[in-house]
Amino acid sequence: MAVRLPRPHRDDVRIALAGLLGGLLLWGLGLGTRPPGDPIVLWDGRWPVLLPLCVMAGCELLRRVRPRTVLLVGTAALTVDTITQGNVATLLMFTDLAYAAVVYSPPAPARRILWITGLLTVAGTVVPVAVLRVPEAVLIGVVVGAVAFGPAATGWLVRNHRDAAEAARLRAEQTALLAEMDRTQAVTAERARMARELHDMVANHLSAIAIHSTAALSLDDADTTKDALAVIRENSVEGLAEMRRLIGILRDDSGEREPATAPTLDGLGALIDTARTNGLDVTLDTAHADRLPAPVELAAYRIVQESLTNALKHASPGRVTISLGRRDHALDVRVTSPYGGARDDGPRAPGSGAGLVGMRERAGLLGGTFEAGPESSADGKIWTVHATLPTALGETA
Repeated sequence: MAVRLPRPHRDDVRIALAGLLGGLLLWGLGLGTRPPGDPIVLWDGRWPVLLPLCVMAGCELLRRVRPRTVLLVGTAALTVDTITQGNVATLLMFTDLAYAAVVYSPPAPARRILWITGLLTVAGTVVPVAVLRVPEAVLIGVVVGAVAFGPAATGWLVRNHRDAAEAARLRAEQTALLAEMDRTQAVTAERARMARELHDMVANHLSAIAIHSTAALSLDDADTTKDALAVIRENSVEGLAEMRRLIGILRDDSGEREPATAPTLDGLGALIDTARTNGLDVTLDTAHADRLPAPVELAAYRIVQESLTNALKHASPGRVTISLGRRDHALDVRVTSPYGGARDDGPRAPGSGAGLVGMRERAGLLGGTFEAGPESSADGKIWTVHATLPTALGETA
């Protein structure tokens, strides 16, 4: 099976060509790093200079894809170059290989390369000074540091900067993702809130309109029809006012969760009067007088309102009882209505079950509890809606 060689990066191709052409230009001009006849030159002549130059240019092609391998090969080529007349382009390309080996290698090998070049620089300074005992020997360490340690240290700084930039980019992407998730959750919560408001505001009036309009159409009695139309008109006007309030909430740019006109428990009297007008026999038993936090009063009002709507649509003939009381830093809301048996005093309106969902959500948002279902009592079977709304939590809701 043939081994596929890695494809060089185009920038590396440019660097290799520039290094090779620059080296050939210097070679053609006869410019080398050492003059002919220098004692260190073991391979004299002009042509031996081309071998390490071409090898180093070939290493530049793979400086990104094989950084550690080409650094070893480049070190061998630089060693050969030191025993020839030498070429500046070969030396410069080796410094680039040392830089690339630190930048493009994995973290552990890059750290080792930095340490090795540092130790070579120290050794290249200490050993010649100790052996030759002349000040000029320090220049050997300076050259080693400039050729090996300097490019490696520069590569390490560039690598750290690149890693920090990548980490910042990832943090920015994560922050943007979290912000988008928060925005989506906020939109979902706001849509659920508006759905509850729309249902609780309008369902009561529309249910009464549906029941009384059906009665007016099914019963051939002028007085009954007149009374039904009066109730229909009253609920239509009130429903229109509630819809206008809801539109005002949607258009409000102040950022308030609830406008100043949000209903409170003080409005239960008017709510019960409307329910009685719609045909329900309602009584109110309340044992609280203190002002409650606005979210608690709104939730209690909407739960009572929806319970009356359900009683109007589904309850059997009989009394509907509303009970409000304080206990253990919580508001206890209980609404009971007759359950079971056939209703013979008028038609019913269809239900979707969204009312129970909305009441449960309102209680849950305040950290309270909600239960609804049939129970047995001394007066027979009843349907009970029971919600407990914490008042302390409501103050910070």
